[in-house]
Amino acid sequence: MQSPRVVPRDEWLVARKELLTKEKEATRAKDAVDAARRALPMVAVDKRYVFEGAGGQVGLPDLFEGRRQLIVYHFMWRHAASGHPGEDQGCPTCSFLTDNIGDLAHLHASDTSLVLVSRAPLESIERFRQRMGWSLPWYSSYDSDFNYDFHTSFDEDIAPVEYNYADKATLAQTMPYIIPGTDGAGVSVFLRDRDRVFHIYSAYSRGLDQLMGTYQYLDLTPLGRQKHAVEFLHHDQYGAGA
Repeated sequence: MQSPRVVPRDEWLVARKELLTKEKEATRAKDAVDAARRALPMVAVDKRYVFEGAGGQVGLPDLFEGRRQLIVYHFMWRHAASGHPGEDQGCPTCSFLTDNIGDLAHLHASDTSLVLVSRAPLESIERFRQRMGWSLPWYSSYDSDFNYDFHTSFDEDIAPVEYNYADKATLAQTMPYIIPGTDGAGVSVFLRDRDRVFHIYSAYSRGLDQLMGTYQYLDLTPLGRQKHAVEFLHHDQYGAGA
């Protein structure tokens, strides 16, 4: 990409103010979308799911840790069974996103918990967590239908293949890599009312961009993002000068 052209400050200021008008329009549009998201109806989650964490087996209500709201990031796992050497590790793109999660104290102060959930054995998750240096709550849904029911794991014998609200036939045209036996990434939001849990929202694919703080910073720069999400590496794989 070529560097921006050099102009006098007065000319730059005119262009910057024109962009500011567009930025304000985008901010107001996002405010409207956020309000519509908050106004979504909800669906009761009556199915019992079992997760395995560092403290043993827990259910979906336990993931709230006593708070009213829960954000689950469906962390895609690369299974050794995929046939690719060196797998049985977390997806690099999901790892890139997870690196952007800050101190959870701010969410907790807003009555909201955030956890990672992967369809992977807990011992694999714990090994990878230590490698990445993360302390986030992370649970295994390996023996659960949870990822299938929320359309981030794909097996037609368990649930219809669906991703980003597209069915199998549509995915064959738009996302041919979404096939039975694979996993995808996503985020789901739940609300708790005493002992009852409700599903409010799920997003996938480009809907996850808003969770990637690195993108928000790079979008401020003239070179922009430079990479697609799938091109980012595990943070321990960059050279010393990265």
